[in-house]
Amino acid sequence: MRKPLRLGIDTRDLRTAISGQKTYLEELVRAFKNRQKADIELVLLDTRVPAYLGNHRYLRLAEHLNLHFWKQVVLPLKAWWRRCDVLFTTDYHVPFFRPGFKTVTVFHDAFFFEDPEHYSPLFLKFFHRVTVPAAKKCSHIVVPSIHVQKKLEQWLQLPAQKLVPVYEAPKSIPKSSFSPEEITRKLTDWGIRQHPYILHVGMLNKRKNIPLLIGAFNQVASRFPDMRLVLAGSLNDKEHINDREQILAAIRLSPFTQRIVLTGYVPDADLSLLYGHASLYVFPSLNEGFGIPVLEAFAHGVPVLVADNSCLPEIGGDAVLTFNPKDTDALADQISTVLSNPALAEKMKQAGKARLSHFSWQKAAGELAELFRSIA
Repeated sequence: MRKPLRLGIDTRDLRTAISGQKTYLEELVRAFKNRQKADIELVLLDTRVPAYLGNHRYLRLAEHLNLHFWKQVVLPLKAWWRRCDVLFTTDYHVPFFRPGFKTVTVFHDAFFFEDPEHYSPLFLKFFHRVTVPAAKKCSHIVVPSIHVQKKLEQWLQLPAQKLVPVYEAPKSIPKSSFSPEEITRKLTDWGIRQHPYILHVGMLNKRKNIPLLIGAFNQVASRFPDMRLVLAGSLNDKEHINDREQILAAIRLSPFTQRIVLTGYVPDADLSLLYGHASLYVFPSLNEGFGIPVLEAFAHGVPVLVADNSCLPEIGGDAVLTFNPKDTDALADQISTVLSNPALAEKMKQAGKARLSHFSWQKAAGELAELFRSIA
């Protein structure tokens, strides 16, 4: 019987990650713990040093140094001390120093190369001078889509076989267990009780292209007088991707401002409720590495529109309709097409459920386990 592989997973990112990256790490750790095979022995590696999440310039500098001291000094020593065979990091950053173990990291996207203006100059310097060279020394770099594999093949000048696509899956959102009275209260609080609505879920930053979605809603709102637009998620306040003023201005200038709902942060139980009552999910992002909300909408039986760029057509397949994310009229036309055609909407719901069968965290964990076994 083969000895179980000791897999070290860096879980520090759970302290700092938001949205998709946090979901990725949480779900994979859960999936590895739930695997029936005994071929992997998990070793979760973390630090007691707190991470700084604010915007103070010098404290952010200290946090950058703290991160890289963990990655380049403490983490490899812990992995060695715990006798890991493979060290897996899910946040791009990986140690140069690898005493007695192999390394695999995850690049969720190619944003650092494609949209450098969305990052601080300091972070980019660390990324290009430390993160990228260390990642190139890994046995493999895991990517979430074929789109990202092709992009990184160009940017990193690496052979395609070193970049391994492993599809992600929807977040494990618990189904709503609210009483009818609680559901009524929550929908009333959001201003959408007895109203159909178009939904977007995620951090509201520059890349998400929310002003275009608001503009498209303005065009269709008169035709669908009961329809609301629900933007579920926090307004991102990070300096280089902050789109707060543009989003708030677009809402303020809309002739239908009273029909646009900003929910702020939404806990998982409430998120299930929002997905479950939505008429349509729209994802107008300018660039994505995977797009977990697309699968979340499929899981809740919601028809989906996605931008015709990056990985989104790859992930959505034949279950989505696409549009040019720089063309407000094109998005408005697609929204009208789905909302005015119940038969099409129902067909998209069924196609979404079928498409969802291609994605699961257990499947992702199994593919990663095979990859780790192949290099140990």
